[in-house]
Amino acid sequence: MLFDTVLLAATAPDVPGFLIAPFALLIGLIATGPIFFPVFWHHQFKKISVGLGLLVLAYYLFVLHDTHLPVETLAEYASFAILLSSLYIAAGGIYINANANATPLINVGILLFGAIIANLIGTTGASLLLIRPFIRLNNHRIKPYQIVFFIFIVSNAGGLLTPLGDPPLFIGFLKGVPFFWTLQHLFTPWVIAVAALCLIFFILDSRNKETFTPKPEVQARNEARTEFFFTGKRNLLWLGFIIGATFLNPASYDWLPYIPLEGGVKVSFVRELVQLAVALLCFKFASRTALNGNHFTFDPILEVVFLFFGIFFTMMPALQLSAELASSPEFAAKLTPSVFYWVAGSLSGVLDNAPTYANFLSLGMAKYHLNYASTTQVYNFAYGLGQTPETLLVLEAISIGSVLFGAMTYIGNGPNFMVKSIAEQAGVNMPPFFQYMFKYSIVYLLPVLALIWLLVIL
Repeated sequence: MLFDTVLLAATAPDVPGFLIAPFALLIGLIATGPIFFPVFWHHQFKKISVGLGLLVLAYYLFVLHDTHLPVETLAEYASFAILLSSLYIAAGGIYINANANATPLINVGILLFGAIIANLIGTTGASLLLIRPFIRLNNHRIKPYQIVFFIFIVSNAGGLLTPLGDPPLFIGFLKGVPFFWTLQHLFTPWVIAVAALCLIFFILDSRNKETFTPKPEVQARNEARTEFFFTGKRNLLWLGFIIGATFLNPASYDWLPYIPLEGGVKVSFVRELVQLAVALLCFKFASRTALNGNHFTFDPILEVVFLFFGIFFTMMPALQLSAELASSPEFAAKLTPSVFYWVAGSLSGVLDNAPTYANFLSLGMAKYHLNYASTTQVYNFAYGLGQTPETLLVLEAISIGSVLFGAMTYIGNGPNFMVKSIAEQAGVNMPPFFQYMFKYSIVYLLPVLALIWLLVIL
């Protein structure tokens, strides 16, 4: 998912406060619909999400007469949807199964492995590759907390070490943050986050272990040997093509064709065409054994595509109003690394974390009179060169907050909702929106985020 976001409040027309209502309504329905009116929500969520998105879009086009932001948002949404769909199809053709019952230690090993490979194939790629095997290994005692911690670790925290790991960091790389800056400066918070969450998970999973009896057929077969089955190896190559195509950004390579927009924005289409072509080839030549073993359907990805259409477009005024507030002189004067960490992080939990990162990177640079559009000045900002060494800590705060807080809700990061949908399709009774927050992310994730703030940011 590639975004070319600038500080929205600087160029956009005034946005009335009431325009945030469709976004609030959509989030409220996502939170309450599956609980209070599940049948209605299941049948109507596509129409509701698309309808609210189109309502906000129409207001921008016909009342505010703003075409630039809607077109740019559409381009961002298309990149997001195509990348997620391509990865979903590629991962769906990879079937991994082991004839074993997962122990707490095995589960921690899977989560740790996912956190590592997330930095090579992205949190989305790692999530889609491992979530089905993770569920199958635990099908004798699968519980919602196991999927929630999978979201915490593999779908979010794991991708903190490279720009390939999570969309916000990839935006920073495209803007001029050196590729290995994240590994150099975010390794300590990555270790703290992954280790702390794995430890909490191990304790919870050990308690779960005491209450189950392994399946007799698996237990009997395990006495002889543990069997491991893997098919769909060619899809690993397809995954490589899809991830490699994310670098085909016209903002980085002048030779790439693009669609020009007002303000010098270059909208990519080559990258998306490559990913779509690979996805089609992937599905056409996928192993039927792998697809059947994964019970592959398009339902989970369609749910994400429709819901995020509404989220992207209803989110436009929310992003603009938050950027307008953050750019006010009174607010800017109070911007410390701690404020950047908590504010950028909190917004990343309820808004998509990639544009949130972009807005706060722009805001942070503006505070020090640096130009977000200059790759040289972004580089200087990343390393705290010159008279402003504090900028290094500011960028660390924005980066850590945007990535880690993305796990606070289902909508903070693209893979979250995807994992939830796949788990529900497999029969896991996942917690609704608010229950996810109040029973899991606030109880287990928030203390880890506070610990990182104390040890790294403060």
